Amino acid sequence: MKLVILDRDGVINEDRDDFVKNTMEWQPLPKSCDAIANLTQAGWHVVVATNQSGIGRGLFDMHALNAMHEKMHRLVGQAGGRIDAVVFCPHTADDQCRCRKPQPGMVEDIMARFNVRGEGLPMVGDSLRDLQAIAAVGGRPLLVKTGKGLRTLEKGGLPAGTQVFDNLFAAADYLINLEN
Repeated sequence: MKLVILDRDGVINEDRDDFVKNTMEWQPLPKSCDAIANLTQAGWHVVVATNQSGIGRGLFDMHALNAMHEKMHRLVGQAGGRIDAVVFCPHTADDQCRCRKPQPGMVEDIMARFNVRGEGLPMVGDSLRDLQAIAAVGGRPLLVKTGKGLRTLEKGGLPAGTQVFDNLFAAADYLINLEN
């Protein structure tokens, strides 16, 4: 099975320093829905893994999160793509949970649900914690320069083998062409 994990904020949609809290603030990045559609049409399964500490902080609730994800699914569907699952961590860093990236809990959950191995499993993210979560299971970290990506790249300290792309569309194109 060809499966790719995507971070949400800064990869699929615009990121905000004050958190994306509702459907009005959830705006797709240019060509991100097309990228997911291209992956889907090339036989990839797409799963989103996202930290959503805004829930734990009381900035928005599950209804708002579900509405944002419904919008994401609808826009991706209109582009001809599909997101197979969305996995999220509602905790704050203070909760010290295993599911919050950079911990690999969400990635391990996805691996179990989809019966895939970590070795070589690609994950596209814009922050160091995304890359660390996939590297912890032997996966393939892909950094995009959107969202916090440029700052992440400038800070350095990326996991070994991290590949860098301008955006999700470029990362998707790379993954699709790997198979050909």
